[in-house]
Amino acid sequence: ERCTEGGKVFRILKFRSMIVDAEKDGRPHPAGGHDDRITKVGAFIRRTRIDELPQLINILKGEMSIVGPRPERVEHVQLYTEEIPEFHMRLKMKGGLTGYAQVYGKYNTDALDKLKLDLYYILNYSFLLDLQIIFETVKILCHRESTEGFSEEQVRAMQDGSTKEKP
Repeated sequence: ERCTEGGKVFRILKFRSMIVDAEKDGRPHPAGGHDDRITKVGAFIRRTRIDELPQLINILKGEMSIVGPRPERVEHVQLYTEEIPEFHMRLKMKGGLTGYAQVYGKYNTDALDKLKLDLYYILNYSFLLDLQIIFETVKILCHRESTEGFSEEQVRAMQDGSTKEKP
């Protein structure tokens, strides 16, 4: 479940690319390049970049927009709002399939920096900015390395809380 405009909760649609109970402890765990939790079909789905395609249904149902801050998990919204009071401002717009933070931030961009990028988008929202984000998203999708995720070393560093190598 994810949060969108006004704190409304909805079920985000995705193709399953991991085994059932991949996050059985209830916490998200970033996937590495050769993660055992990713199924063979899941590897194909990720490689062809179609894992987010079902979210077009969320868009048609009015739960999401094409461009906007990515909808966060409910527990993340609660945690980040406690840590970063301005985080609630992300909920002023409908969550999007792609967004300013996804295009101009990277996997290792922390919550505060993503928030800054999302706030820039919210404060400077325009049709032309949406077109620019869509164009940049298409460019990113055409470069395989931009969607490969974390390296095994980055995943281990995040799990260990190590600061030697940032993800």
